[in-house]
Amino acid sequence: MEQLNVQAFGADSTGATLATVAIQTAIDQGAEKGQVVYVPKGVYLVGSLFLRNHSQLHFEEGATLLGSPDIQDYPEVFARVAGVEMDWPAAILNGLAITDVSITGKGIIDGQGPLWWALYWGQDQTGGKRAEFDAQGLRWIADYAIKRPRALLFQGSKDLHIADITLQRSGFWNLQLTYCENVLVKGIKIHDNHGPSTDGIDIDSSRHVRVTECHLACGDDCIAVKSGRDGDGRRVNLPSEDIEVDHCHVYSGYGITIGSEVAGSVRNVRIHDNVFENSDCGLRMKSSKERGGVIEDIHVNHLTMKNVQFPFSWIMDWHNAYNRKDLTGLADMPKAWQAVAAEIPESEQMTLVKDVVVENVVATLSPDYTLPARAFDLVAFPENPMTDVTFRNCQLTAKEFGRIEAVTGLVFDQVTVSVAQGNQGENDSFDNR
Repeated sequence: MEQLNVQAFGADSTGATLATVAIQTAIDQGAEKGQVVYVPKGVYLVGSLFLRNHSQLHFEEGATLLGSPDIQDYPEVFARVAGVEMDWPAAILNGLAITDVSITGKGIIDGQGPLWWALYWGQDQTGGKRAEFDAQGLRWIADYAIKRPRALLFQGSKDLHIADITLQRSGFWNLQLTYCENVLVKGIKIHDNHGPSTDGIDIDSSRHVRVTECHLACGDDCIAVKSGRDGDGRRVNLPSEDIEVDHCHVYSGYGITIGSEVAGSVRNVRIHDNVFENSDCGLRMKSSKERGGVIEDIHVNHLTMKNVQFPFSWIMDWHNAYNRKDLTGLADMPKAWQAVAAEIPESEQMTLVKDVVVENVVATLSPDYTLPARAFDLVAFPENPMTDVTFRNCQLTAKEFGRIEAVTGLVFDQVTVSVAQGNQGENDSFDNR
């Protein structure tokens, strides 16, 4: 098939001048003519680019889309941000309400994250805009009000194929899939993401999504399944369902996560044959008391964890400073803030977790591992406990067994926890209890 080379449209490959218009022209023409848009080796400085129906974008190895450092190069679009719909800067590469799209090749999308992270934290990690919001008691709005571009955003789109590319140094989330259907993400790499909210892959109110053979090192959740925050999530009321995450390798961050925005519910998730090394968490679930929604039909099989601090961290009232909303003196708050502040009825609060099966997990610690390590952190509400949770054939090494609170119908079948004390350890086995 004939290819359209972006350089033929005048795209500067040195990174010295913006190539946004040239590459966008190539994308538009390629979609119209059914041709592949080819990005050859080089550095292309860009703001937001928008894919079209039937877009095919292929990167040569060594090709880099380098995100502009100017927020004006990212026009605001109406999209969901961490579970809430609002106007926010578009990503570097966007697919909004489109179908039949492929992004392939061993290219790179580089968000120039440090400058956006410094906006949030400050160069000294204490004096940025986040500190200003904290000082005003506005921690709950900081992540939304400090606007930073994502690397890749797909919303309201279907039949997507994303393979082999590398995402690095994103200003905010790396790859966001919201209201999407029939998506394959295969063989991508995400690394050098140590800033605030630098999630790897966020599957948000989407269905029929498979993530496979990916390698991820992130400053936050490496793969997260979500469905909306509080009142705004309940208003949209679209679950994430029929999700598969397999044969991925997690090197840092908070592992594979369900939450925290789950007001629209999450169901039918298969997580299997994944490896975790030196990450804070393995399988994580998180929500808040006010959030609501149901997490159900979760099947986990064949996980290998080495030096993972919390193999199973499932906390249903997580991060109070982020989730509790102090609205004192904010009667005239901006419209976007109102969407974040929206609550659901008290009778529908407290996320329910049910029907979870975890099988064939091995978690080990190196003799020189120095961090705390807790095998289990399963904490729900006495009024709305987790129900029907099974762990089967799991061998875990940790420094403490951990916590299990408000869980009913809990089954341990051939589960061994070795509590390591230096190079020594004591074993506890649990069977049908």
